[in-house]
Amino acid sequence: MSNTNYKYSYLNLEQPFVLEQGGVIEKPVLAYNTYGTLNKNRDNVIFICHALTANSHANDWWQGLFGKGDIFDSDEHFIICANNLGSPYGSSSAKQINPCTQEIYGLDFPFYTIRDTARLHLQLLQHFKIEKINMLIGGSCGGNIAQEIAFSLKEKVENLVLLCCSSRETPWVIAIHEAQRLILETDDTLADKTEQAGAKALKACRATALPYYRTPKSFNIRQAENDLDVIGDFKSSSYIKYQGEKFVNRFNAPCYYTLLHALDTHNIGRGRNSIEEALTQISANTAVIGFESDLLIPVEEQQFLAKHIPHAAYFEIKSVYGHDAFLIEHEQIRKAIRAKINF
Repeated sequence: MSNTNYKYSYLNLEQPFVLEQGGVIEKPVLAYNTYGTLNKNRDNVIFICHALTANSHANDWWQGLFGKGDIFDSDEHFIICANNLGSPYGSSSAKQINPCTQEIYGLDFPFYTIRDTARLHLQLLQHFKIEKINMLIGGSCGGNIAQEIAFSLKEKVENLVLLCCSSRETPWVIAIHEAQRLILETDDTLADKTEQAGAKALKACRATALPYYRTPKSFNIRQAENDLDVIGDFKSSSYIKYQGEKFVNRFNAPCYYTLLHALDTHNIGRGRNSIEEALTQISANTAVIGFESDLLIPVEEQQFLAKHIPHAAYFEIKSVYGHDAFLIEHEQIRKAIRAKINF
């Protein structure tokens, strides 16, 4: 998923963006994409929150749900996907130039949270003068952002779809993120003010993370050896190396480093008495979707969301693909959404 040939729209904000923990982005920018036309009442809106390393071209990575009569029908809806804060795909991030120093931010990019990303997305809604969202949807990291938006907008979000996400980042996932950060920190170039900073370690970092997004069964099927006598150059080894190189070619190490930190901050209950109480404030008609083979964010996390969001129903999908199933199992996702929401 390279951003080389992609076109984005940009929201350049005039006022500095004050972050939750006190930092400031002086000239904030938000990249985004839209599909379809906003109706007269400005209420035919679908807002998509993307995953950690995706971009705002949702019709690329969720192509299987786009089309006439499908979940994302641009003939019927105005579909918005905003690029996450900290992402290298156009929004303010470690990859961009610091207006105060005229150098790349790198690791000097101010500390931000998932809640900050949600707040920046809300500014895009204000830009379009949108006061109501017909459907808000997000998977994985995008599901975390969607929770924050739904909490903030309350009854202004009519329908909500959360896939393979949790109410807070778990110790298990934080540990996986910390292992990746430790790998990135072994690269002496990580702190350099260049776009190539940390690239070598980024390959190893992604290679380490990838198995958590899939399952043993998926590897045993897709990377199985046909030769009984093979003792090296394994298909699974080649696959991991290839995916690492692919990630380096499309992403940025300091951005990934800061995004991992931001993801660890996710906690819908922070400053709101408790997680359970915060979830009860989400008033949208909600479909919570889990994948039974998800190693990264197991289904008990989605079951917890469905238990405490007042108007929620839980749907579990069987898949060999683990966490990445939310990008693959289009037919089952479509069926689950329509079982709860009229789309």
